[in-house]
Formats: sequence, C-alpha cells, structure tokens
Amino acid sequence: MRAEKFRRVEAALAEIRPYLARDGGDCRLVDVQGNKVFIALTGACIGCQLASVTVGGIQMKLMARLGVPVRVVPVKAEG
Repeated sequence: MRAEKFRRVEAALAEIRPYLARDGGDCRLVDVQGNKVFIALTGACIGCQLASVTVGGIQMKLMARLGVPVRVVPVKAEG
C-alpha cells in the first residue's frame, strides 16, 4: 500500500517537474507518511523567495491529481 502511494505521488510530481524546470528548479520526493509528502526542493528553488508559493502549488496539484488531501512538507536536500 505504501509503495503504491509513493509511486502515485512520484507520478504526479513527474507532471509538475517541467514547470519547475522552466525556472531552473526541481523537487525530489523524499518520503510519504500518511497524508504528508516530504519533498526536497533543488536547483534554483533552493533559497528562492517564492519557494513557499511553489510548495503550495505542488500541494494543490498533488491533491487534485491524487484526489485526497495531502500536506507537502519541504525538507533540506542532502548532499
């Protein structure tokens, strides 16, 4: 069940990535725990003043795509 949810979230993020890439950014799925989706912003998204807006947009797109409420939680990218 958890692996299926992770796969569905990853597929939804794949649809969002081209929009992030237009501005030189990206995101990486770190984990899914219940209704929380942990992502790491990468590229130009790191330190951007609009990162919180981006996270909110990702959350809205995921909820629309998955059909369930989720909370997107940004975490620091490792490395």
